[in-house]
Amino acid sequence: MNVLLDHLAEFREGFIGTVWLTVASSVLALLLGVVLAGFRVSPVPPLRFFGAAWVTLFRNTPLTLLFLTIWFAVPQVFDFGFDPWTKALIVLSVYTSSFVCEAVRSGINTVPLGQAEAARSIGMTFFQTLGSIVLPQAVRTVLPPLSSIFIALTKNSAIAGAFSVTELFGWQKVLSDQGFAIAWLFLWVALGYLVITFTISGLFRLLERSLEVAR
Repeated sequence: MNVLLDHLAEFREGFIGTVWLTVASSVLALLLGVVLAGFRVSPVPPLRFFGAAWVTLFRNTPLTLLFLTIWFAVPQVFDFGFDPWTKALIVLSVYTSSFVCEAVRSGINTVPLGQAEAARSIGMTFFQTLGSIVLPQAVRTVLPPLSSIFIALTKNSAIAGAFSVTELFGWQKVLSDQGFAIAWLFLWVALGYLVITFTISGLFRLLERSLEVAR
């Protein structure tokens, strides 16, 4: 308990860092994943190929390898000068977007084909049909897997702590290097992650219930 009270400011900073990294990465991954899912079901072959290639590449690449690539390999080719937090945001968003894409695509496939055919028969374009007809109906199916994906994103953000990003796991590493009991550090860090993941789970349950009422 003393290690938490004596270093409450550092713990709070790490907790807030993890929250902001999770929220920002989730928003970007969701936006990118929805666009990629549209590509995956698009009638345009190059878009379908791009979406499939993106998912295949990033979903099957270890997350740690992506961190190493953007930290050490990419700067040798493109010196974009991003700070560590921005680099972590890019890696987590790109990686998670491949899973979001597949979840959204699965939801799209649950919508009866006749819905899209009816929309096209009245002159709606593919993307109009997708945005106005198909995606709204796919939301209920997509919410449960998205909850699991964003919870996994929260836990994946711990890798950023090894790359000089201020977050919960990085806070634990700094204090353990100073000789504090690692068991207590792990306990408080685990509780911090539990607070975030339970909050995500609760928010998605509320969304699911609100959609059930509106049905």
